[in-house]
Amino acid sequence: MTDTGSANPTLVAIRFNDSINGRDTDGLASLMSDDHTFVDSQGAVVSGKRGCLDAWRGFFESFPDYRNVFASLAARDDVVTAVGHSVCSEPSLAGPALWTARIRNDKVVEWRVYADTPEVREQLGVQNGQ
Repeated sequence: MTDTGSANPTLVAIRFNDSINGRDTDGLASLMSDDHTFVDSQGAVVSGKRGCLDAWRGFFESFPDYRNVFASLAARDDVVTAVGHSVCSEPSLAGPALWTARIRNDKVVEWRVYADTPEVREQLGVQNGQ
């Protein structure tokens, strides 16, 4: 097992998601590494803590009712994988999704969103029904 420097990577991922759901950029900032990266389900990348916080502020302003609901979480080494769905009045942002959070020293180094497809589930090692 990789030493993540984190006592509980799953808790860090949950706290990060709680900050997303609460539109809490201060909470997100406290949980992001300086070299934080965000990758959306289309593969677009935002790099750096400042750029990611700016992106979240714009996102929250555009989609104030967006939130993620996790059905299950699993941690393997420094990566936490979440299965669930997003809720939003914008239909393209609502529905089944998968997320990964790469954790280092109690900070989220990478937050990535995936479309929930059989191929991605296989890639991430997520079982059906999870």
